[in-house]
Amino acid sequence: MKLLQEYNCKAKPARCSVEVMDAEADLYDEDAATAARSQVVAGNRYHLYIHTLQADIDVAVTIRIWDAPPTGPAQAEGSVPVIIESETGTLVIYQLEYGPAGQMTLPRPGVYEGHAWWENRQATADYYETTLDYPPDDTFENHLDQAWKNCPVTERYVLDLAYTGEPEPTDDDL
Repeated sequence: MKLLQEYNCKAKPARCSVEVMDAEADLYDEDAATAARSQVVAGNRYHLYIHTLQADIDVAVTIRIWDAPPTGPAQAEGSVPVIIESETGTLVIYQLEYGPAGQMTLPRPGVYEGHAWWENRQATADYYETTLDYPPDDTFENHLDQAWKNCPVTERYVLDLAYTGEPEPTDDDL
């Protein structure tokens, strides 16, 4: 398998969620977001939702495009099969309360399939909980900001994808 392209960015998981979607997809899909709470990553073909266990420490999001559909890595905390369709050829990494964190131009519009996998999800959540044990006083907010910026591990989500076909025709295409 040959890596064709890789994109990396950081995103703040407001409401414990980061979304990856086609640039022209409608915003927010409640059913897919709900499914991500139990599956960690879930989608509806045009949206993928990544569900974290904390809402304030930036997470790393990596999208890798391969020449053939990849399998999930053995060393990951967890992985799930995913599919995303991009009619525009552009995927947006979206922070629900803050807007876009970044975007990736795909080799071509179409359907991409593969696996989402993650690491340090639980370790980051455990660290996050310890930061909240600081006594609330005038320095509490500064303490939290510093603690969250200096998390000793990086919570990371990777989408390993490969092009598998043309986008499905829309009503506008018919």
